[in-house]
Amino acid sequence: MMMIYKILNKLFTAFKDYQQRIYTKICLSKGLKLGKNVVIRNNVSFGSEPFLIEIDEDTRIGEGTTFVTHSGFTVNLRKITGYETVRNFGHIKVGKNCAIGNGSVILQNVEIGDNCVLGANSVLSDSMPSNSVYGGNPAKYICEIEDYGDVLLKTTTQYPIDLEKDKKQLNHWLRKNLPKKYKTAK
Repeated sequence: MMMIYKILNKLFTAFKDYQQRIYTKICLSKGLKLGKNVVIRNNVSFGSEPFLIEIDEDTRIGEGTTFVTHSGFTVNLRKITGYETVRNFGHIKVGKNCAIGNGSVILQNVEIGDNCVLGANSVLSDSMPSNSVYGGNPAKYICEIEDYGDVLLKTTTQYPIDLEKDKKQLNHWLRKNLPKKYKTAK
């Protein structure tokens, strides 16, 4: 039974990966700009105006991230006298070497500088300067990238680096050796 589950899981994952690749190619044909080595996880949405989005090299876009290049709610506003001509479109630019967490929403007229981290499930409505970490809803400044790196260095998992060549061996090592340390409740 476990073998059937593994096979189905691989097929499902392969289908989702294929679906995202096709969708991304369609968006590229509509003007989406992607730099080299951009990693786009599954269920990422570039909206109806992908030509308004630019993502620089070496950036990772987490699963379920949504880029919003316009406010669809202006349709409702236009039904009110005096607001018939309201339209709201804007560009989105993501710099080099950024990490966008799973489930994030990036709104129009936002620029993310180089070397930035946006935490999972964040809603970003303001621009982020280079070398910064933001998170939350709405996304707020947390720290500089170096401070975040220092925290990660103190808590990094130590394992033989050569295990990274074989995901199966790495997972086996983690299952066997990773200590169960949890953050203290506040």
